[in-house]
Amino acid sequence: MDEKKHVGYQGRLVFVGFGSVGQGTLPLILRHIDMPRERITIVTADDRGRREAEQYGVKFTVNPITRDNYRAVLAPLLGKGDFLLNLSVDVSSATLIQFCLEHGVMYLDTCIEPWHGMYTDGSLPATKRSNYGLREEVLELRKKYPKAATVVLTHGANPGLISHWVKQGLVNIARDLWGDVRIPKSREEWGRLAMKLGVKVVHCAERDTQVAHPRKQRFEFANTWSVDGFVSEGRQPSELGWGTHERHFPADGHRHGYGCDAAIYLGRPGMSVKVRSWTPSEGPYQGFMITHGEAISIADYLTVRENGAAIYRPTCHYAYHPCDDAVLSNHEIGGKNWKLQPKWRILMDEIYDGMDELGALLMGHPKNAYWFGSRLSIHEARKLAPYNNATSLQVAAGVLGALVWAIENPHAGIVDPDDLDYRRVLDIADPYLGEIVGAYSDWTPLNERGWLFQEDVDSSDPWQFKNFRVA
Repeated sequence: MDEKKHVGYQGRLVFVGFGSVGQGTLPLILRHIDMPRERITIVTADDRGRREAEQYGVKFTVNPITRDNYRAVLAPLLGKGDFLLNLSVDVSSATLIQFCLEHGVMYLDTCIEPWHGMYTDGSLPATKRSNYGLREEVLELRKKYPKAATVVLTHGANPGLISHWVKQGLVNIARDLWGDVRIPKSREEWGRLAMKLGVKVVHCAERDTQVAHPRKQRFEFANTWSVDGFVSEGRQPSELGWGTHERHFPADGHRHGYGCDAAIYLGRPGMSVKVRSWTPSEGPYQGFMITHGEAISIADYLTVRENGAAIYRPTCHYAYHPCDDAVLSNHEIGGKNWKLQPKWRILMDEIYDGMDELGALLMGHPKNAYWFGSRLSIHEARKLAPYNNATSLQVAAGVLGALVWAIENPHAGIVDPDDLDYRRVLDIADPYLGEIVGAYSDWTPLNERGWLFQEDVDSSDPWQFKNFRVA
């Protein structure tokens, strides 16, 4: 692995949270960002990762961040020009972002988190527990801090790299259809390109085939990344960016009634909603439509408006088939009304085979469907970086790419992944992503349908959401 330093940085860097993604990201930061390691501090809720931090000579502190203590804990560690890397769960992203904006501190997270308990607080309306609502809350801070230190929202692999794969996918399709193409330079131009190509649907299409020994045990949740993170987002309402081509509003669908209006939510947790999708190695599969930030930010970014009205927007959502042990874990937790098992395990050293195939599936254009993304095996992941499996390394690579971009652009204010320079981020992340794949397919969600069940489909347009959703 080329250990070229991408950027120099003399500020302080504070990790909040140090689970599987934090442990996998630290070696990449030390490898590619030129900074004194004594200026790095880890503040986390438990002892996970202490051994890894001590191996690298990085200060490690167990001090859970709460509503009551976050200022007292963070104020001595961070000042103007420093960086807060938030890889925690159950700590309010909006609260930490507000703190960083007040103090001129740069910030990056991989998802927008609320305080502990909000996801399951039945007294809150579903829209306030949604990623849409959490994102709108943070974007409101732009009005108060128009010229601020860089705050990068939701940038790991997905959300994160997926936004850049969408852009590269659009460019690749355009080149294959029309020859040379001018790279868009603005949000408006990217939306116009997607509209001209006729892209109707964008999936974050992921199939994780990693397998471990021992397999999932009874009353255990096993997963290849944060169990508490997965379960938390799986309990949120299922969400999707809602395209302008859609003709069948879901019976359990709801609009938010405020904000950008690019997305809707379903009256069901994402762990219980399944959709049809496709990846090159797996072919057709059924995945969970768990809410993710990219479903909203990509749909919002690619929206084309005229006279204030949206004339184009693709439908966008996650279609996630986790590792088989996580599917079994999800089935078990569903039977307990989404109550987490008493035991859980993040599969890492015990994985013996498999890969994570993760990318953007763009559908509806003249070449039908095109998938662009990363195919990373467990064996290659172990060669590329320590303390990672295939899933965590894809996320860590996205964190590294966005972290470098933020250091190079320290006064960008609050930005979505879609606002970053996609080629700069991918050039940094690509060496850790295994095989970078672009593949066309004639697959649609209507393929080989109807012989087994009499289903309610819209055969006049395969790209309607009702055709993707599993009844």
